This record gives sequence, structure tokens and C-alpha cells, in this order.
Amino acid sequence: MPDATPILVTAGILVDGDRILICQRHRADAYGLQWEFPGGKVRDGEGLEDSLRRELAEELSIEAEIGRELFRLRHRYPDRYVEVVFFSVPTYQGKVTNRVFESVSWAPRENLPEYNFLEADRELVSRIARGQIV
Repeated sequence: MPDATPILVTAGILVDGDRILICQRHRADAYGLQWEFPGGKVRDGEGLEDSLRRELAEELSIEAEIGRELFRLRHRYPDRYVEVVFFSVPTYQGKVTNRVFESVSWAPRENLPEYNFLEADRELVSRIARGQIV
């Protein structure tokens, strides 16, 4: 059974007009080829915004401005228990460059449900597609 304390994760929602940046997990990773929003695990002693800023620099080579918290969830996978905190990323410096993912795409908001997202992200994906968030 996974730990009782969830793994804390941050993720960013980057918007360009009606498009949202989504990332496909590398085929060799756990849950490979499923889609997610960019981000990752918070390190010990690291603030949420600092964690997301670091992850976006590592994964996408951008210097991001971290906006407000948009959504928070807890999800228990068979092998892990996570708490994911999603933030808006209103602006960033640099060109989005895929450094770790199988694929990166700017997907139209209404098309998000067509992608095979990680199970934990699906409620948020549905809300974004309906225009309830972002």
C-alpha cells in the first residue's frame, strides 16, 4: 500500500490564446505516453512556486512567472499517492523547448479531453475544456 502522506507535486497551466501546453510522458517513464501538464515533485524545503519555476526551467527551458493556484487534488495510483497543485503561468521568458518529454503540444482547450491524460488530471482537463478554469 502506498504511503499515507502524498507526494507533493506542482504543475503549470500555460495558455496561448485558446491553446494549452500539454506534455506526453516519455515512453520509458511510469505511465508512459500519457499526457500531463508540465511540473514535478517538490523537493524538501522548497516552496511550491519555486518548485514549479525550477521544473519548468528543467523540462522546458523557460523562466516562468508563477501565477495563482488554480486547482488542487489528491489521487491514489496503484503505486503512489500524490497531491498535485496546479498554478497558472501567465508569462514566461524563453522558447518552450522539450527537454524530457516524448512530445509537447499546444492543444486547443476544447480538444483536451481527446488526449489520454493521467488519471489524476482528468477532472481538471474536463473543467479547462468547458472553460470553467483558466
